Amino acid sequence: MAGLAATERFEASAAILATFTVVQILVYAVLQVPVGVLVDRFGPRAMIVGGALLMAAGQLLLALADTVAEGVSGRLLVGAGDATTFVSALRLLPAWFSPQRIPVMTQFTGIIGQFGQIVSVVPFAAALRFFGWGPAFTSAAALSVLAFAVSLSLIRDSPVSGPRPVSPSWRETGATLRAVWREPGTKLGLWTHFTTQFSGTVFVLIWGYPYLVSAEGLEPAVASALLSFFVVVGIIVGPLMGVWVGRHPLRRSSMVMMVTGLIVVAWASVLLYPGPAPLWLLTLLVTALAIGGPTSMIAFDFARTFNQPHHLGTATGVVNVGGFLASLITMYLIGLILDLLVFAGYSTNGLYGLSSFRIALGVQFVVLAVGATGVLVMRNRTRGQLARTGVVVPPMRVALERQRRRRQETRRLKKQGGGSPPPQP
Repeated sequence: MAGLAATERFEASAAILATFTVVQILVYAVLQVPVGVLVDRFGPRAMIVGGALLMAAGQLLLALADTVAEGVSGRLLVGAGDATTFVSALRLLPAWFSPQRIPVMTQFTGIIGQFGQIVSVVPFAAALRFFGWGPAFTSAAALSVLAFAVSLSLIRDSPVSGPRPVSPSWRETGATLRAVWREPGTKLGLWTHFTTQFSGTVFVLIWGYPYLVSAEGLEPAVASALLSFFVVVGIIVGPLMGVWVGRHPLRRSSMVMMVTGLIVVAWASVLLYPGPAPLWLLTLLVTALAIGGPTSMIAFDFARTFNQPHHLGTATGVVNVGGFLASLITMYLIGLILDLLVFAGYSTNGLYGLSSFRIALGVQFVVLAVGATGVLVMRNRTRGQLARTGVVVPPMRVALERQRRRRQETRRLKKQGGGSPPPQP
């Protein structure tokens, strides 16, 4: 609905208006590392408060915008404000929660962000419809001001009161960034986010709806329901993934590779299906892509466990670049391939025909292969580093056998009235 209203307000083509989304994602990705550095320097509370002000300014500029340039400037500010919030929120978690609870709380942080976006759509759409562009975006700016006031009043960097630690010098900040980048666990997190997050993001933000409607022939209402189902699956899977990560910290990369394989199989099944895919198969595809979202949050657990606590903001920012970089690359490549197919005369059934989309969406397999290779290489380096500290990660078959023997021993002891056996190394 906002896209239609923007078309009328700015008298611009759909291609130009599509840059609004790309610009916001690009700004978000580019600012992740600078924001992470600033979070470690000034604290998450200051960055969240500043981000709310940036978003308020961006929404107000959008409310007053009459040209495409002004609209894009507003989106730039909104993207900058958005970039500060997530990294800063994750930086708060280690100060307020125990290490065992952080994986679950990380998932809940992502879920709350998604839920807030869903809840805000209905009132914003109503305001846009009944009151128009200016009042709708002015209301959004007012909500950002409210978020600023609430954040300033309630958020604290730590439950322990007292003076804030002295901020590091800029030279120390540069040393922190170099140390974070040299850490193999940080790069493992970056490639994890790169691999598991992008396909779902690309599908939901840009190419999913035209693919489902124009290529697969679904009714718009059914396609919208599938995109809503994507969010529901993420909300359900997120806490479960967090619990699993807390219980199996040495198997996080194995889960990443399994979900990556699931995404590959799901896309291959749909794209190779003769003719339009049935609804049940498309639903399975959306489910696999949605699981990738919570799986990508494992990346931030890598950042947390392989970096010093006072480096967490920087490490989180570095990791968070991965998925959005992959998303931008894939968005562009899919659009480019679709255009080239039209130019070459291949797309006889239109720009968004099924045959064209099958080829264009196939580029994701290349991106997935690059990401999976990065995960495997950095996992080997990370495990080598752990081995030098005395922590050996056994092969999966060995770990499963140990687990099976432990369950048998537990059942035996319970029958004899004893306790649980000691944990296996």
